[in-house]
Amino acid sequence: MRYNSYAVFGLGKFGQAVVDKLLESDADVMVLDNDEEIIESYSSKVTLAATIDLTDADSIKAVGISNVDCAIVCMGMNLEASIMSVMVCKESGVKKVVAKAGSKRMGAVLEKIGADEVVYPEEESGFRTARRLASSNFLEFYELDDDICIVELKPKDSWIGKSLKQLDLRKKNNINVISLNNGKIKGSVDPDEIITENTTLLVLANKNTLNRI
Repeated sequence: MRYNSYAVFGLGKFGQAVVDKLLESDADVMVLDNDEEIIESYSSKVTLAATIDLTDADSIKAVGISNVDCAIVCMGMNLEASIMSVMVCKESGVKKVVAKAGSKRMGAVLEKIGADEVVYPEEESGFRTARRLASSNFLEFYELDDDICIVELKPKDSWIGKSLKQLDLRKKNNINVISLNNGKIKGSVDPDEIITENTTLLVLANKNTLNRI
């Protein structure tokens, strides 16, 4: 599901990566951190940038967190701030709360108090998290290097009912379809196969071309 508005709690390296990629997707983003200098650097880029104590429930509520669709809690090593942020978001009716955890034990605690999804920095980058959350089509995102990635995605509505030959995605979108999956793994791609709403596509692409899809 694509969300209309996001709040990112904590602007360390992971949090900044999330914010930067959400902004590339033209998302409505709120950022919250206790570091005034970091907040200032994002103040002109985001909808709201606030310097607050992330262990204080009233401060979090005061910024209007109840108006946000999706929250990403990025303080992987600060359990108190992470717990408070997750709890307030859930109590305020945020539709989805994603929390970063520094350990499996911390992740279990965050799930216990209501986090809808827990991510681990050693397993998933901020880029991949943001890209997946910001797109209704993307199912998985794998970075191969600084420029190239593999993306598993659902077809756009305009692709349904057409074949790869008709769509000519390589020429029009500069992406290479390496697999089509209609419920089973196939070793090759049939260019004449018709894409349905249940089709998933595995594509190889340059990161700069992702916004085209």
